[in-house]
Amino acid sequence: MRSARLGLLTVMLVLGGYATINGAALASSKGEKMAMWMTVGEQHFAITLADNAAARAFVTLLPLTLEMSDLNRNEKYAPLPQALPAEASKPGAIRNGDLMLYGTDTLVVFYTNFNSTYAYTRLGQVDATAKLAQALGRRDVQVTFSQH
Repeated sequence: MRSARLGLLTVMLVLGGYATINGAALASSKGEKMAMWMTVGEQHFAITLADNAAARAFVTLLPLTLEMSDLNRNEKYAPLPQALPAEASKPGAIRNGDLMLYGTDTLVVFYTNFNSTYAYTRLGQVDATAKLAQALGRRDVQVTFSQH
């Protein structure tokens, strides 16, 4: 059964379809939007994921709860339980709500706009950021990422 599921997943991904494994959605390269949720306390934020290998690998880790530390009063970061495929580039401008991978195993959520010379792999973007900075605050915080 497992090999049949993996075979179906491979066919779906190659043909640009949509599949799930253990409840985790995997998107195609044909424009299917992958979405997930980020929960901070009682606040829920929808995230639209990037269409890349790192985002697809990140989804397979969900649900995931991380203790995220504050850095520079503009981002939260936490180590991931495993490395993800990285295709880092220098975005230049960081936007409030950017969800990025630093290196291969550090998740970063940005909550202010600023310019950066660092390289990241884009994982996604928080859809509505009006209350993001307030929810994340300037302290370390527990954040849960999930499909539901």
